[in-house]
Amino acid sequence: MPIPDFQSIMLPLLKLCDDGKEYTNREAIEALSQDFGLTEDEQKELLPSGQQCVFDNRVAWARAHMKMARLFENTRRGVFRITERGLDVLKKNPTEINLRFLRQFPEYEEAREKHKENRQQASSPEVEEQESENKTPAEQLEEAYQTLRNNLAREILTHSN
Repeated sequence: MPIPDFQSIMLPLLKLCDDGKEYTNREAIEALSQDFGLTEDEQKELLPSGQQCVFDNRVAWARAHMKMARLFENTRRGVFRITERGLDVLKKNPTEINLRFLRQFPEYEEAREKHKENRQQASSPEVEEQESENKTPAEQLEEAYQTLRNNLAREILTHSN
């Protein structure tokens, strides 16, 4: 099974925490790795930067998005738990939780709007949202880096002939 994208991790992560207990990032990652049946190699697969495991990164982004929607709260560094809102969402028995689902919460929309404003102030090029919705920011950066590198190599080769 391929490593799931971060949106596919959201509902299983929320269900994992339905007991109201505090979880560390590592506990969540280990439990979800088992739930998804990831092999040891898949669990150790690194982002192209070599700085972080792909699955760990995707779990972190799933949690971050759900925290913006107030489904999770941080209790201290690296430790989190489900909120009342998160429990209410689970009571409705959703078939999936994704970015579209999270947009129903005003706090999530506010956080996304603030992020867009920050990107525009930094003069970052807009990324097509539909293209990038299943990729974490780290994966988007890696892809942009590779694109720039390939374009630069092509340009250098063209001018050296």
